[in-house]
Amino acid sequence: MLEKDIEKVLVAEVRKLGGRAYKWVSPGNDGVPDRIVVFPNRPPVFVELKAESGRLSALQKVQIRRLRELGQAVYVVKGIDGVSEFFQLTGYEEVSKTLDCRYKS
Repeated sequence: MLEKDIEKVLVAEVRKLGGRAYKWVSPGNDGVPDRIVVFPNRPPVFVELKAESGRLSALQKVQIRRLRELGQAVYVVKGIDGVSEFFQLTGYEEVSKTLDCRYKS
């Protein structure tokens, strides 16, 4: 599955939960995570999306480290399995199960 398709799944599932997955573009700060995810009544989290075979660039690693050093939650999500794991780790196990059923062959 392409990164853009993985991103669409993430955004759609976050919206179903009443949240938002804002695209993050920060001029002059290349390498920031792709999305800022805000679930209802929770602090925002940062999400870097990758295709199953995708890898973080050196700059992305630096930006993620900086955010984590500031005490921020940053998730690196690889493939549809990574999206499922993200929802499980953030307390939305039912979404994770639904995705597993939908995308497992």
